[in-house]
Amino acid sequence: MHIRTILEAYKFSSEKMQKTNLFATDELLLDIYCLEPNQKQKIHVHQSSSKVYIVLEGHGDFHVDGEIQQAVAGQAVLATAGRLHGVENNSPDRLVVLVGMAPPPPHR
Repeated sequence: MHIRTILEAYKFSSEKMQKTNLFATDELLLDIYCLEPNQKQKIHVHQSSSKVYIVLEGHGDFHVDGEIQQAVAGQAVLATAGRLHGVENNSPDRLVVLVGMAPPPPHR
């Protein structure tokens, strides 16, 4: 059995968004994204992987296929395979997001 402490995965940098991997298998990838104010994940696409963003702390603007919606702690956002997606922290507070992908992208 593998157990990770999520709070220990929180890592922030003033330079760019930080990703910390919690688990990676052939079927699933689970990361923590930590964004300082004004940081973002560039909009991109995974042709064969769906992604779920679960907001743990703060709130952010989530982009999925040209639509932008704000999500707050306790909410989840789905970007299915083949859809453009990304996240921005336009708030004055830190943003922490649990991110799951299935299956993991091939380059990971």
